[in-house]
Amino acid sequence: MFILELTYTAPLDRVDAALSDHVAWLEQGYAAGHFIASGRKDPRDGGVIIAAGIDRATAEKLTAEDPFVREGVCEYRITEFVATKTAPALAEYREQLPS
Repeated sequence: MFILELTYTAPLDRVDAALSDHVAWLEQGYAAGHFIASGRKDPRDGGVIIAAGIDRATAEKLTAEDPFVREGVCEYRITEFVATKTAPALAEYREQLPS
């Protein structure tokens, strides 16, 4: 599982100009089953996406394809973790620690 943390690198007017393309990109990630949650940070200096069922190479490829990255308005920090405990509604995403 991955935490994909976006940090804006441009003024919000430039972020907002790319927002509809970013939202369309998010929808593709949800449709493909890669994303399970996303949203803006508060204060609005970036966002967070939780991704599951992918490997690091895919996480890196996905973030590179984000219109926010292509437009030069954000950078990503990718954090991988093993979700050994979840809420019952997320049980399908539970993972085992490697042996």
